[in-house]
Amino acid sequence: MNREPLTADKTIKLLWSRVRERGDLPGFSKVVGAIISAMRGDDDREFNMTTTVLQDPALTQKVLRLANSAMYSVFGQGINTVSKAVIVLGTEAIGHIALGLKLIDGLSGASSDSANARAELEKAVLAGYIARQVAYSASTRDAEEAVVCSMLHSLGRLMVTFYLPDRWLQVQERSLETDVDEKEATIAMLGLGLDEIGREVAKQWGLPSTLIETLRDMPPKPVGEPLTHSDWLAALSTLSSLCAGALHDNRSSLQAELSQLAGDYSEMLGLDASEVVAAVDAAKLGAAEEDVVVKRLMKRNDLGAAGSRPAATGKPADAASILARGVTDLRGVMESANIGQLMSMALETVYQGLGFSRAIAFTRNKEKSQYFAQMGFGEGAQELLPRLIFNDAYEPDVFHAALANDKMIFVENARDPGFVNKLPRWWKESLPTVRSFMVLPLTVNRNPVGFIYGDWDMSKMAAKIEQAEVGPLDELRTLVMRAMEQHRLGGSSWGRRPS
Repeated sequence: MNREPLTADKTIKLLWSRVRERGDLPGFSKVVGAIISAMRGDDDREFNMTTTVLQDPALTQKVLRLANSAMYSVFGQGINTVSKAVIVLGTEAIGHIALGLKLIDGLSGASSDSANARAELEKAVLAGYIARQVAYSASTRDAEEAVVCSMLHSLGRLMVTFYLPDRWLQVQERSLETDVDEKEATIAMLGLGLDEIGREVAKQWGLPSTLIETLRDMPPKPVGEPLTHSDWLAALSTLSSLCAGALHDNRSSLQAELSQLAGDYSEMLGLDASEVVAAVDAAKLGAAEEDVVVKRLMKRNDLGAAGSRPAATGKPADAASILARGVTDLRGVMESANIGQLMSMALETVYQGLGFSRAIAFTRNKEKSQYFAQMGFGEGAQELLPRLIFNDAYEPDVFHAALANDKMIFVENARDPGFVNKLPRWWKESLPTVRSFMVLPLTVNRNPVGFIYGDWDMSKMAAKIEQAEVGPLDELRTLVMRAMEQHRLGGSSWGRRPS
C-alpha cells in the first residue's frame, strides 16, 4: 500500500477515479439534479417536484412515510399522495426531504461493507434528526434545509471512508503515530481537509451554492449580532455532527459532552442550552421511534410499504382503497388548493391507485378547437405531452365518444383487430405499446373541458377496472369538475402547458 502523502489535486482525482470504478452514482446524480431543478424553477414547481419524486418508487414511499411520521404530526390527517405532501409541507421542504433521502440512499448504495463506512453513514443520518429537532426548537421554517446541510456536513468524511478506505486508514495511523488530531493528519496525508473535500464533491454534483457554503466547520464563538443564514446553518450542522458522533460512539462522558456542546452553541443558535439538550434528547428518541426509516435508508431500492402501491407488475391488489384515500386527500384541500394543485392530486391518485403505466390530464382549448395534454405522470409521459393533441370536432373514435356521452370508457384490449378503427391516429402513433386504457371525461355545464387518461402497457400484467374502483373514480371526477366550475375555468387551461 502506497503510504506517500497526496496533494490536494491528486486526492480529488483519485476520489473521482474510485467513484467511476464503482459506477453507482450516475443515476443518483441525475435524480439529485432533477430535485434541485424542481426546487429552483419558478413555473410549475409543485407539479415538477411531484413528478420528480414519483419517478422513483422507493423515494415516493420514503417521502410519504416521512411526511406521515411523528415529526410532521402537526399537519394532522394522513398524507396519501406526494401532491398533497408538496401542498401541505411546501416545495422547499419536500425538495430538501427528497434531496436528503436520495443523497443518503445513493451514498449507502455506493458504500463498501466496512465498519467505518457504515458508522459514518449512521452518524450522518442521526445528525439530520438532531438538526431537525433543534431547528424546530428555534422555530425556523428551514428545518428540512437544516437536515440536508447537517447530513452533508460530513460529506468529505463519508466520501473518503467510502471510496478511499486505504487512505483513510493512513490518516488514522498518522494521527496515532504523530499524536496530532484528525484534522491535521488528514491535511498532511490528503493535502486538504475533509470539509474541503465535501465542498469539492458538492460542487461536482451541482448542489446549490447556499448549501455548499454551509459545508464547513463552525467553531463556537461569542455572538455580537445574529448569524447570517449560512453561518447559522453551518453552526447547526457542526453541532449536529458533533452530537451525532458522541451519541453514536456512546462515550462514557456522553452527557457531559452533550451539555458542553449545548452550552458552546446555544447562543449562536439563538436558544438556551437546556433547549438544545432537550432537542438532542428528542432527536435520539425520534430516531429510535422512526428506526424503520433509518434502517431502510441503509438499504438500496427499498420500497417499504410498496405492496399497496403500483409496482412493475401493474395494478395493486388494494386499488379501490388507494383510490378512496386519494379522494379523501382531494376532498380535504378543495377549499385551499388551486385548480392546478387539485388536478395534480387527482392525476396522481389515478396513476398510483391503478398502477397505470401513464396517467395524463388533457384540457380543451376552445380558441384553438383542440384538446392537448396538460400534465402527466409515468413512463415517458413528459416527453409525450407535446405529441398528444387532437381536434375537438367530433370524430367516431373512443375519445370523442367518452366526451360526448360524459361517461367513463375503459378499453380492456386495445390490440383487438375489431377495435382498431375506433382508435385515432394520434393515439396509435404516440402510444403503440398500450394494452388497456381508461378515459375519464370532465365536463362543466354539460360542456366537455378535458379528461383524465390512464393506460397499462404490454409490459404490465393484464388488468381491468373493477366495479369497486368505479365509485372512487366517479367521486374523484365529480370533485374535479366541481372545482373547475368554482374556479370558473370551464373553457381555459388548468395552467401553463409544459414546454
